[in-house]
Amino acid sequence: MEQVGPVEQVGGRRGPMKIIVLVKQVPDTYSERKLAESDHTLDRDASDAVIDEINERSVEAALQLKEAHGGEVTVVCMGPERASDAIRKALSMGADNAVHLSDEALHGSCAVQTAKALAKVINTVVGSDGYDLVIAGNEASDGRTGAVPAMIADVLGIPALTHAQQLAVQGSTVTVTRGTEDGITKLSAELPALVSVGEKLNEPRYPSFKGIMAAKKKKVAKLTLADAGIDPSEVGLANALTSVTVAAPKAPKSGGEKIEDEGDGGVKIAAYLVGQKII
Repeated sequence: MEQVGPVEQVGGRRGPMKIIVLVKQVPDTYSERKLAESDHTLDRDASDAVIDEINERSVEAALQLKEAHGGEVTVVCMGPERASDAIRKALSMGADNAVHLSDEALHGSCAVQTAKALAKVINTVVGSDGYDLVIAGNEASDGRTGAVPAMIADVLGIPALTHAQQLAVQGSTVTVTRGTEDGITKLSAELPALVSVGEKLNEPRYPSFKGIMAAKKKKVAKLTLADAGIDPSEVGLANALTSVTVAAPKAPKSGGEKIEDEGDGGVKIAAYLVGQKII
């Protein structure tokens, strides 16, 4: 067994792998994040935008598998035009090419609509000649539903191995070590399959200057809904299964309550905690 970072090369594969990595651009967690007043969707123009950190780990996992087994890594992204920056970051890390689904009609799409749209792109555009593995992050840092990868696998009709902390491919079998609050388990499935990864999987590489320059020449196929064969009625806020109806800013923190200890400080603190339903 040869160890290649957290991705194991076990035995050998017959032929190179075709790997698809799902990438999302999200508001920088260090920027102000808020909802638009008009429709309560995420106001993406209100903050700096970056590739989601968990997606960098997804790309790293795909690149390590490519280095171990050979093959091709294709990035798939659904988002506005500015999401092309996130795609270029993935390409500069070493991904081979990308597909960018971008259409105004996608605005406000819910998790289910997103999963179906991405599955459509994977099945009919990227994976039309077959694929081995789809890699995604466990959850995006903006929506945090944590359900889209499993939904995509369900639509594609392939196994979903989620919360991967380690990832191995042997022949036509993928195995992950899965870490959740319930403990550590090992899961295996026959390819093709989808794997969603967690933060403990790896440390993503920094793009080199050569990689950054090479990314400018790599192919990025830009698709509209029509190009991908997606009906506008299947996406968008007006057709979403979930939506935000009311939003209000978080109330500012109030000053703490000062307790003077006159020999009964402990009793006063206990009474305060009971009043706050902490104890």
